[in-house]
Amino acid sequence: MSDGSLKGAVAFRYRDFRLVFAGRILSATGTAMLSVAMGWEMWRITGDAFVLGLVGLVLFVPNLVFFLPAGAIADRFPRRLVLVASYGLQAVAASLLWLVFQAETPSVPLVLAVLFLVGTGRTFSAPASQALVTNVVPPEHFPNAVAWTNATWELAVIVGPMMGGALLVAGATKVFALVAVAYICNTLLMAMLHTRSQEMSREKVSLASLLAGLRYIFNRQIILGAVSLDLFAVLLGGATALLPIYATDVLGIGEVGLGMLRSAIAVGAVACGLAIIYLPVRRHAGAILLGTVALFGVAIVVFGLSDIVWVSLIALALSGAADMVSVYIRQTLVQLATPDAMRGRVSAVTMMFVGASNELGEFRAGTIAAAIGATASVVIGGAGTIAVAGAWALLFPRLRKVDALSVEELSRDDARN
Repeated sequence: MSDGSLKGAVAFRYRDFRLVFAGRILSATGTAMLSVAMGWEMWRITGDAFVLGLVGLVLFVPNLVFFLPAGAIADRFPRRLVLVASYGLQAVAASLLWLVFQAETPSVPLVLAVLFLVGTGRTFSAPASQALVTNVVPPEHFPNAVAWTNATWELAVIVGPMMGGALLVAGATKVFALVAVAYICNTLLMAMLHTRSQEMSREKVSLASLLAGLRYIFNRQIILGAVSLDLFAVLLGGATALLPIYATDVLGIGEVGLGMLRSAIAVGAVACGLAIIYLPVRRHAGAILLGTVALFGVAIVVFGLSDIVWVSLIALALSGAADMVSVYIRQTLVQLATPDAMRGRVSAVTMMFVGASNELGEFRAGTIAAAIGATASVVIGGAGTIAVAGAWALLFPRLRKVDALSVEELSRDDARN
């Protein structure tokens, strides 16, 4: 793999990647706006930290229920059509939220029911979206595509919370209407894709074929270590569900300040993501992965203890930068090590782990905060993330010793299995 293939904007030579890239911007912006508005509104309506955690749980349940069929569908049907259907469902759900929040006091159970639809759409879009990138660029340009899509996702996450926080002043319905428009446009972009390079699975539908992704991951120490590291690190260290509490009760910065807190994470991630595009990880990838996870935990502890706005913003930016490096390494490892006909099922498992770490992490944070306070919840979680990084360095020595992010490196590990 030449150096040039990892630098610059080489992935943008391909029309389908440009469409996928634009779709990621819309999806990330809409998702971030929805998240910040939902967190603020549920806190405003209920004043209950447990409900904030419950929002994350409801979004995660479809992932737990449907991740196996979602992966199988991404391998057996054109991924672009799977994305058209799943983004369309999310557009419908955002429109329903717009209707529900027309009421002065929206029904919490009804909001949670609609969020279940949002989670279902995300569950089916996630493996198809992850696997699709390998179908729109050649393998030698895949790391460059991953770096661009990750950095741009985070860039949109900067814009999303800021837009969401500003629009919340005018009312939540404005936010949900714009989210619906973003998902409708994304649906249209996916319908315009021309890619035909997907190698579709011809396996007979069975429980064994559904579980193939799980078996593949659990038989490979490097992939299992990388995926499970992300699961436990973010499960413990996730603090985004508690940002509304920090914005109001700890830092006193209101709706717009909440958007700033959410955006700070993405600012750090974008800065680091742009650096990776031009200075990709070349050596010691496994050690860097473990080190950045530990750094993420340190940043979360600092944020949890801080009551100074600028310190909190810097800590969140640092957590975003560390997370960007770990995500880049993990995604590249998993996708390059997986045959195309299995990428949907493997991606479904990895995205289930990611969903568990994000959504269940929010549930954990909200539940512990309700019991012992937001500060204790965040600090304990960050310390747990640091401990996980140390433990995984010992439990997964092959992951720690991964050097270059290349097909050749992963093929050598695959030969050991």
